[in-house]
Amino acid sequence: MKQQEATYVDLRQIPTEQLLSSPAVKAAAEALRDGERVVFPTETVYGLGADARSEDAVRAIYIAKGRPSDNPLIVHFAAQEQVERMFRHLSSPARQLMNRFWPGPLTLILPNEGHFASSVTAGLPTVAVRVPRHPVATALLQTAGIPIAAPSANRSGRPSPTLAEHAWRDLSDRVSYILDGGATNMGLESTVLDLSLEKPTILRPGSITYEMLVQQLGEVDQVMLDSPTPDTPRAPGMKYRHYAPKADLWLIMGDEEKTRLQIQEQVSKEMAKGKRVGILTTEEYKDQYQATMVVACGFRKHPQSVAQHLYQSLHQFDQAEIELIYSETFPLKDSFVAVMNRLVKAAGGKIIEV
Repeated sequence: MKQQEATYVDLRQIPTEQLLSSPAVKAAAEALRDGERVVFPTETVYGLGADARSEDAVRAIYIAKGRPSDNPLIVHFAAQEQVERMFRHLSSPARQLMNRFWPGPLTLILPNEGHFASSVTAGLPTVAVRVPRHPVATALLQTAGIPIAAPSANRSGRPSPTLAEHAWRDLSDRVSYILDGGATNMGLESTVLDLSLEKPTILRPGSITYEMLVQQLGEVDQVMLDSPTPDTPRAPGMKYRHYAPKADLWLIMGDEEKTRLQIQEQVSKEMAKGKRVGILTTEEYKDQYQATMVVACGFRKHPQSVAQHLYQSLHQFDQAEIELIYSETFPLKDSFVAVMNRLVKAAGGKIIEV
């Protein structure tokens, strides 16, 4: 699927009110209408977009990413009104959540009413939709005037991109445009909530937390970290190893002080064998470690800062050619639920309990 190198467009200094008239945004929107692929920023991670109505365009997303065809995609819209016009049978909870959290990092799984290419839904009777909150994404979607299917803009299984340069390294020869809108705000993918089940169920945690959804709906279920892997995933990120750096990643779980001692012990042992070893920690403890590379991903006292910097930290290890990573872990509350979901997936379940 290789093509000539993508056109890189730096939109970081363009005022929001000028994005709709930007020649680059217009050209990228035209490329989408023509069935091509465009990388664009959202508030969560960078997305790899194509026309959600075109079977050929959607299949090209799977090929570009090397993504399994049974892993459904999320369809992005410029505004809530577009979703309401397209879906004629929206439930009261769906409308309530749209009004409260859109535009924003919440994906809703709704009954599929047949508007999209079958590859978008991976053969499921449901479809995942959201309205992103990012000025470049909004301008692109509004200018294109079509629903855009967009998974994260990385090779399948790798850490998601939170900077345009991350997407460039993975996909520059597989897309037509890469739009640079700067670092993403949230850093982790959207919360995915399935409204097609008897009880609303969180299939992928994100910055819209369980507590926030319970406040709106009353009762909400959630798929837990140790839940069995489904044969047929109902949402992105459920079945396959995701978010993984090139190095083997091990999570050290338990009492914080014992965890730090165990990490340093493991690192020292592996470095004595000549390995390049990294440690993933937070700003509070980064000076307590010695390793080939120590990366602090935010502040433990500010969970959202950890979420925002997690993928960027994993990309740093890749760039430094680290061979083995040991990571601290976090309590299962607030934004840390989403962080731990991504870390467990990235580690392929490799956990040492102390």
